[in-house]
Amino acid sequence: MVNGAWSTHGAAPRSAHTHASLMLSHGVHPKIVSERLGHSTVSLTLDRYSHVLPGLQEAAAQAFDQALAPHAQAQVH
Repeated sequence: MVNGAWSTHGAAPRSAHTHASLMLSHGVHPKIVSERLGHSTVSLTLDRYSHVLPGLQEAAAQAFDQALAPHAQAQVH
């Protein structure tokens, strides 16, 4: 706060960071987040905000395992 009022300096970046962090942590696709933030590439978004997705590798591994499960069961029979 500056002189009892909220400073607008830095408010937009903080708001964008909160917006991106909330969307990514709730499963919104990074490409959509990137577009909403006006980033030129999705890689910029992922470079900046991947820290809010600590379970991304684990989720990818589980999704891959689930995708393979029906195929593995069909080959057993």
